[in-house]
Amino acid sequence: MGKVYAISISEKKGTRKSNVDKVQIKKGHGIVGDAHAGDWHRQVSFLAIESIEKMRKLGLDVKSGDFAENITTQGVELCRMKVGERIIISGVEFVISQIGKVCHHRCAIYYQAGDCIMPKEGIFAVVKNDGDIQVGDEIEIMPKDGFSVAIITLSDKGSKGEREDITGLRIKEYLQEKMNISFIRYEMIPDEKVMLENMLVDFCDLQCFDLVITNGSTGISPRDIAPNVTKKVIDNELPGFGEAMRMASFQKTSHAIISRALAGTRRDTLILNLPGSPKGAIENLEVVIDAIPHTIKKLQGDKEDCARN
Repeated sequence: MGKVYAISISEKKGTRKSNVDKVQIKKGHGIVGDAHAGDWHRQVSFLAIESIEKMRKLGLDVKSGDFAENITTQGVELCRMKVGERIIISGVEFVISQIGKVCHHRCAIYYQAGDCIMPKEGIFAVVKNDGDIQVGDEIEIMPKDGFSVAIITLSDKGSKGEREDITGLRIKEYLQEKMNISFIRYEMIPDEKVMLENMLVDFCDLQCFDLVITNGSTGISPRDIAPNVTKKVIDNELPGFGEAMRMASFQKTSHAIISRALAGTRRDTLILNLPGSPKGAIENLEVVIDAIPHTIKKLQGDKEDCARN
């Protein structure tokens, strides 16, 4: 069991944070008074003092908060955590939502040392309940309470704000109703092969999501790229998912045979393509939903017998 080494906040983004003794935590928001709090998936950031020590050994005069982290931990192996796992501090539950980050702009620390530890070893979380925490509080690490899921909506128009994404929202609601979910991350991107490939690899290899669902871009138009990219990144294809979805959809429309949606696994993650229409996506998901938890468990080493009674 570790402890809170330091707490840091700032009124503006892009600045080093100032150390404080205690803070108020707000459910679904983050630290009251901190610029990074809000209705998004990176409400609170964590970095280990052990990681900061690495930068000090490079000759940098740095302290907690200089890497824009909110909570500096001591005695906790943050780098070994996965999305969906939980940190408990004084009764406040933080669910890990992202491991590391991409820095689009080099900070002063990077230019001084030629490197920065936060993008590699920092983690982010969402807040599940209100409370107060202070320096010195004990930290308890808890396993995932359910499956971690990422939903990727592929839409050129949607990514430009020209179309509302109803499908992604419907998928999220359906999964929360039918599965035990620890955390759901949502992203909307254009139909770009490289962008989707990078996101799938990150979500499987670094974030370690249990399930990644893409929706849209499953047909035969020039910009329909989801099956192509999925096939490129997976270790093993699971043909039964696509076959079952097309078979069920074909009972309602002959257009279903045009779909190239597929499913496969990469490391410990199941990747599933769904069509872009809300109705079609849910109809397809209904066909395979009962198989998803079992598939993930078997993929991750569950040795329970698959035979039916």
